[in-house]
Amino acid sequence: MPAGGFTAAGTGGGDYEAKITPVVVISCIMAATGGLMFGYDIGISGGVTSMPDFLKKFFPVVYKRTQEKGLDSNYCKYDNQGLQLFTSSLYLAALIATFGASYTTRQLGRKLTMLIAGIFFIIGTVLNTTAVNFVMLVLGRILLGCGVGFANQAVPLFLSEIAPTRIRGALNILFQLNVTIGILFANLINYGTAKIEGGWGWRLSLGLALIPAVMLTLGSILVVDTPNSLIERGRLEEGKAVLRKIRGTDNIELEFQDIVEASRVAKQVKHPFKTLLQRRNRPQLIIAICLQVFQQLTGINAIMFYAPVLFNTLGFGADASLYSAVITGAVNVLSTVVSIYSVDKIGRRALLLEAGVQMFLSQTVIAVVLGLKLQDHSDNMSHGLAMLVVVMVCTFVSSFAWSWGPLGWLIPSEIFPLETRSAGQSVTVFVNMLFTFIIAQAFLSMLCHFKFGIFLFFSGWVLVMSLFVSFLVPETKNVPIEEMTERVWKQHWFWKRFMDEN
Repeated sequence: MPAGGFTAAGTGGGDYEAKITPVVVISCIMAATGGLMFGYDIGISGGVTSMPDFLKKFFPVVYKRTQEKGLDSNYCKYDNQGLQLFTSSLYLAALIATFGASYTTRQLGRKLTMLIAGIFFIIGTVLNTTAVNFVMLVLGRILLGCGVGFANQAVPLFLSEIAPTRIRGALNILFQLNVTIGILFANLINYGTAKIEGGWGWRLSLGLALIPAVMLTLGSILVVDTPNSLIERGRLEEGKAVLRKIRGTDNIELEFQDIVEASRVAKQVKHPFKTLLQRRNRPQLIIAICLQVFQQLTGINAIMFYAPVLFNTLGFGADASLYSAVITGAVNVLSTVVSIYSVDKIGRRALLLEAGVQMFLSQTVIAVVLGLKLQDHSDNMSHGLAMLVVVMVCTFVSSFAWSWGPLGWLIPSEIFPLETRSAGQSVTVFVNMLFTFIIAQAFLSMLCHFKFGIFLFFSGWVLVMSLFVSFLVPETKNVPIEEMTERVWKQHWFWKRFMDEN
């Protein structure tokens, strides 16, 4: 999720005065529940798709394959396009919805866009929970996807614009923290509902998504809109009053004038998507797109979507597989907390580069162990080696959670100027959802054909993205958003050549 806001630290060399006020903290916590919903949707689908009662009702072919030993294949038993469509339809809907969300965030505000997302989430959850056939199931997922598209557009923008600069990274990562908490809750709930007799446990798993959906809807009603959004829509006095309230000081004139000026410049741009393609906006666009592509090519969604399936393949059994997925979910949450504390201190680049080494090594070890010990139709894996795979998965998840997970969204949210911010945000979310869709739709087929080599495939991409960060991603720590051009892009060894044109 992209889009930034000028927040606390100043422009023109000065610093904006800003306190960390209760209204900012409460607003950010409420808004970030959009991430809770997104994470719950990611986590719940993998667990539900490994429940026999769910498979028997909607995917009898897959159910038969998992039950009959003669048809059993460690790598191919879940390979089914319909099953993958259940998971990936959400992301296809989200990438289309993000363009509608781009309009609403600009014309109607961040607050109302979050409310629309909450309503989509509620309707989609009801459809999924009451589904009696495959069409209802996918339609529910599509509506949830529309909610994801609207939430992922509005929430990070809201967080970046309302936060003081010195803690902008930490507050923005609240969204990603809630995504990881959503995944963990989903895994815990799946672990419980899988034990329910009578074949309705999967309905409870899907239905409990109503809790974060209602939280986001109520939260979006209660929060104030950002000063940037209000001023952009011509409500100057209201914007000034909100700015005074969230900053906890009367000394807001400098920041207010900077927002008004940025808004004036933004209004002169009639075609933001066309402006986004201009030479001077190319560095931001290239980095935003590449970060989203690379975020998916780490292989994280493959592991988080299908963690229960993956551990089942390792021979842990249905119960143990969900238990193992809960462990990875907990690691995900704790490591994201590490990022919140470190991102504004040690910087974005250091986290990305360290994680690159850790992800590369852990995936390589997983590939070697599976390649040597897990054949397609036999399981030679000792308990010790299976535990090594779990440890390596946790090592991978932890490094992703303090780097590419939150920073893949945070960095794009900081680098676009206001006149292209909404358009840049749409492109960022679109690319992320497109590649999430591709990986979700292809992963089980890739697992079937690549077998253990799938982890070598992703580790190769980790190497590529680490080189990209090393040479082309600048440090944005503690740089006010409206000073990015002067202090970041015009100073970068490569990107400064694109800054000549006005």
